[in-house]
Amino acid sequence: MSDSATGGNGRGRGQQPHGRSSGQSGSQPGGQGARGGSRRNAQGRERNRGPQRSFTESAPSQRTRRADPARLVAFEVLRAVAAEDAYANLVLPARIRHHGLDKRDAGFATELSYGALRGQGTYDAILARCVDRPLDQLDPAILDALRIGAHQLLAMRVPAHAALDQTVGLARAVIGAGPSALINAVLRKVSARTLEEWLDLLLSTETDATAIASIRYAHPEWIVRALRQSLVAHGRTAAEIDELLEADNAAPVVNLVALPGVGSLDEALEGGATPGELVEGSALSSGGDLGRLASVRDGSTRVQDVGSQLVARAMAAVNLGGDGGGNPSQNPGGEPDWPRDQGSEGPGERWLDLCAGPGGKAALLGALARQRGAHLLANEFAPHRAKLVRQALSAVPHDAWEVRTGDGRDIGAEQPESFDRVLVDVPCTGLGALRRRPESRWRRTPKDLVDLGPLQRQLLNSALDAVKPGGVVAYVTCSPHPAETTAVVSDALRKREDLELLDAGAALDGVSLTGDLGAGHELTAQLWPHVHHTDAMFLALIHKKA
Repeated sequence: MSDSATGGNGRGRGQQPHGRSSGQSGSQPGGQGARGGSRRNAQGRERNRGPQRSFTESAPSQRTRRADPARLVAFEVLRAVAAEDAYANLVLPARIRHHGLDKRDAGFATELSYGALRGQGTYDAILARCVDRPLDQLDPAILDALRIGAHQLLAMRVPAHAALDQTVGLARAVIGAGPSALINAVLRKVSARTLEEWLDLLLSTETDATAIASIRYAHPEWIVRALRQSLVAHGRTAAEIDELLEADNAAPVVNLVALPGVGSLDEALEGGATPGELVEGSALSSGGDLGRLASVRDGSTRVQDVGSQLVARAMAAVNLGGDGGGNPSQNPGGEPDWPRDQGSEGPGERWLDLCAGPGGKAALLGALARQRGAHLLANEFAPHRAKLVRQALSAVPHDAWEVRTGDGRDIGAEQPESFDRVLVDVPCTGLGALRRRPESRWRRTPKDLVDLGPLQRQLLNSALDAVKPGGVVAYVTCSPHPAETTAVVSDALRKREDLELLDAGAALDGVSLTGDLGAGHELTAQLWPHVHHTDAMFLALIHKKA
């Protein structure tokens, strides 16, 4: 176990580094103290300071000179995100395993990595007040180290001396002694105020509500405007924007799903996970290295946001028999009678996951298809992502699924009217998953909305061509933006006369444990982090008339 697991890094503890108190001078070589004739340290280096100064934890000769493993993991994650355009959720587990972190250190590294990435905009605004040059003139590695230090000082229960000492030690080990002096000086300025005091200073002359929210909640201004517009478009109020942004910044609970008929949550529950409250077969975990669970390693239990679980189950549960016209059957009260546990005509059905990579929803659909005697075709355009889809589906018996590598826009023409159920989870900006992908808020631009629109429409049109008359297409995004959700669906409905919307809100209620998610609006459905504690998943169920 590293000393970071025993308190040597000062995480949440009050002791001074290396056992020294801040006022302790220590003895010098040759038996002379700080006021003696020699001012050399234990390494023989002479300090160019007057006799009134004593050694403290801030003195370079006493400061940590190595990288604490948990902080090193966070630094490596931020470097990969910035330099290699990597995704934190993919890099972090690999670095945790590489450095052999235990559960406690893995949790610390996770919070530090995600927290520094989430708060980047706010921390950069603070750092800009403490550095004597524009931040874009700093070496990127130095800026990442400063962000890591700022998050510890302003948003974690780490004593200031430990945050400074360990961050400077990290910089000395991986960047160099010269930059570490700059980092020490800047972080001391940062530590002079609390986060709220910094925010009061930054916002003291700001009057624009969007700019204020952008700095306070660390979201680019265009995303603040986009999410406010999204709330209104889906039947909520713009006044909820602060709650939504705050929910984006909360560390998300890890959601697990046991593949139906294949996996079990017993091992996860015995390890401290709790049963999920929204959907059958789910659990909530406090995190750690879930790869230690055998059921996760063999793929029968998977990490998957509960919003993704709900939309996949909703598509699988649509009753395609219904009233004879392909509509959901009606109960005496006039509400759609959505089956909770199973779909209707499962045996012999063909299902299609049009954009299957990296395979989370495909694995759940594959397990559901097997239970019902259906067969799933999982399509993915990129070969490396198609490989991930095969890995995700590997826990499901192979007679229930197959993987196709190819352009989803071609399937509608190549296999017209061939599938009973089609899931088209289109590439999108991911504005609904910012809490799980903290780097995305700084990568995405308004141009992405424009660029992705044509592709989203082409994929949906292909899905509509591929579905049989009487079948259903589930159009799904992990973005609530109307340009990626309702506008795309409306365009498809306007151009064709053989389509109609089913009640997606009722469908989600039907597969939820609560039965009253309240996600529906004008027959489409939108989940929200601040309301449902899920990613902001959008669902439209489009029925092709028989």
